[in-house]
Amino acid sequence: MATKPMRKSQKTKLYRWRWTGLGPNGRKVAGEMIAPKRVEVENTLKGQSIAIKNIRRKSAIGGGMGSIKPRDIMLFARQMATMIRAGVPVLQAFQVVAESLKKPAMSALVQELMNDVAAGSSFSEALRRHPDQFDRLFANLVEAGEQSGSLDHMLERVAAYKEKMESLKSRVKKALWYPAAVIAVGIGVTALLLIKVVPQFESLFQGFGAELPAMTRMTISMSEFAQQYWWWGVLGVMALVFFLRTGMKKSKAFRYRMHKMSLRIPVIGDILDKSSVARYSRTLATTFGAGVPLVEALETAEGAAGNMVYERAIAQIREDVATGQQLNFAMRMTDQFPALAVQMVGIGEEAGSLDAMLNRVADYYEEEVDNKVDTLTSLLEPFIIVVLGVLVGGLVISMYLPIFELGSVI
Repeated sequence: MATKPMRKSQKTKLYRWRWTGLGPNGRKVAGEMIAPKRVEVENTLKGQSIAIKNIRRKSAIGGGMGSIKPRDIMLFARQMATMIRAGVPVLQAFQVVAESLKKPAMSALVQELMNDVAAGSSFSEALRRHPDQFDRLFANLVEAGEQSGSLDHMLERVAAYKEKMESLKSRVKKALWYPAAVIAVGIGVTALLLIKVVPQFESLFQGFGAELPAMTRMTISMSEFAQQYWWWGVLGVMALVFFLRTGMKKSKAFRYRMHKMSLRIPVIGDILDKSSVARYSRTLATTFGAGVPLVEALETAEGAAGNMVYERAIAQIREDVATGQQLNFAMRMTDQFPALAVQMVGIGEEAGSLDAMLNRVADYYEEEVDNKVDTLTSLLEPFIIVVLGVLVGGLVISMYLPIFELGSVI
């Protein structure tokens, strides 16, 4: 227990340094460098025969952690796999990778891993000390690689898995953000016209001295309402977003209901459903294929499903498999997984190639997600034109109707 504070004090705090100087031929040079101390920057520049004029510290990377993305972890896994396959010792591989990484937060994290391994921990134990960056699957596969002597192969498998998962996530995000952007643009354009443009016409119509068309009166009423209560609308949207975010974080029951409701949204729900099946299949195939016991592999897959409805279903599958049930039968009992996925898993179990069949299931449903996203995008493009045309065109016509009628009278 006494070693924890010491470990925290050993974390490398990195800074970003901006430097200027003169090169060997007298040419002005400048750049940025990441290092814990100014003297290290000076030594590095002197080693490159650069006459230093100025070194200024720009910002600190607190605790060496910062913002680390899944793609950074994927790059780290590939680089470590390449180094280990080339016969480079693990500690030296850590050092080379830390120096090659451009993101200071990731570089500091790799240095912490190197310090842990140098202090006697195994690679997998060092990874488990950073659960926010390295999930259970990463640590389990590295541990399996250490035990079997195939660490480079396992790291490559982790990198390939991360790459496929990030690709799937990006497609799902595209499916979610595109409709949201369409709605936001439509609301924004309508609000701008009602608050800024319509009042200009209203002042013009007051001098007509004639009754305005019903469509124009309705637009003016909407404009007056928008001018008076627009900030209530903004506050309402902010309050709704805050309520949803807080409820999702603090209440599992609320999060489950929201996840269940999201699966029922037309088109988008189908994309989320197939995405969860693909993530479950890919994670289970990767962990089970690496030699991790099926029950433990299911526990890892449960955390990777991305939807609480599927997380509960996978938890039930894990309990049934632990009592001796076959995986395909346990999946069928949840009444959550598609019949095709259940049948393919059953074939894989009978043939003794469960991991290969799960990978095929993941490939199939990832392709389905891709096709659904493309279909959604192609359908929304004409929908955007129609919605914006109706909103903008309707407001414009309602404003010009009195002018047209006035012209016909004259």
